[in-house]
Amino acid sequence: MKKDFLEVGKFVGTHGVRGMVRIQPWSDDGEFLTGFKNFYLNGGKAKIEMNKITPHGNVVIAAVKGVDSIDDAEKLRGQVLYISRDDAHLPEGRYFVSEIIGAKVFDADTDTLLGTLSDVSPTGANDVWHIKSGEKEYLVPAIPDVIVNVDINTDKIVIRPLKGIFDDED
Repeated sequence: MKKDFLEVGKFVGTHGVRGMVRIQPWSDDGEFLTGFKNFYLNGGKAKIEMNKITPHGNVVIAAVKGVDSIDDAEKLRGQVLYISRDDAHLPEGRYFVSEIIGAKVFDADTDTLLGTLSDVSPTGANDVWHIKSGEKEYLVPAIPDVIVNVDINTDKIVIRPLKGIFDDED
């Protein structure tokens, strides 16, 4: 489901004594966050502005406007960082994981409902989608040979599952 505000990371600590913060980015690359100036807290209810954002290894170092001390920065620890969906311009065919969780998954050949996407696990080579159907959970590689279509506006995903994932075929 397309959301108004998207989770993009989490404040995980401070950096130095002048109010800089460390953010764990929830994107393919921390560089993604440098394209934004306005961010939000509390699910989009509180707007904050970043003066500077710099990728630093597996985290992002940022200066938050109005946060000038280590004590102020420490208050942000553990909070989730959001962006406005209107500010995010993704290439065609790209989407945020939070927008596909909960989508119904259908078989491309039979239009059978296979289940609901409940989680996504990054594995390095490709993501693995967790599809729940009743008490069962199926793990499906999110690769071009399997994923046919993802429509975040209708919460519908169409896949062509690999042989044996949803059945007991040899």
